[in-house]
Amino acid sequence: MKVKEIEERTTALIIPILEKEGLELWDVEYVKEGKDYYLRAYIDKDGGVNIDDCVNVSRALEAELDKEDFLQEAYTLEVSSPGLTRQLKKTNDFVRCIGRRIEIKTFQPVNGSKEFEAVLSDADDEKITVDTGESSLTIERSNLAGVRLCFEE
Repeated sequence: MKVKEIEERTTALIIPILEKEGLELWDVEYVKEGKDYYLRAYIDKDGGVNIDDCVNVSRALEAELDKEDFLQEAYTLEVSSPGLTRQLKKTNDFVRCIGRRIEIKTFQPVNGSKEFEAVLSDADDEKITVDTGESSLTIERSNLAGVRLCFEE
């Protein structure tokens, strides 16, 4: 089974669990690190999640994954918060963070730079628009190597 399929099936299993708990899904990823596989679910809610939220979701998701039994390899299940400097990947992630300061890394230079910080001002499926303080830039999503929220006290 392909990584994308595993992530999609896991997403389908976790959404009802999160809805029941009043939580939302930030991301699901299935990765191999060294010789080990990890299935990670990042969950969130207004005010942030706590350890009990993570434990409850982990136990419920583990039970569903055991019933479905679609993963061939041994893996470690991790359920956690996406963190303060969370990565933005999906259109919904970007839209939720409009008005926030982000750290951007691009594949190709934008105005001569491949790394910079700016305030996210708009986003859709194809591009994001940011305000650097000096100018407004539109960046194609296909050029984004990585985007994270900046830590703000």
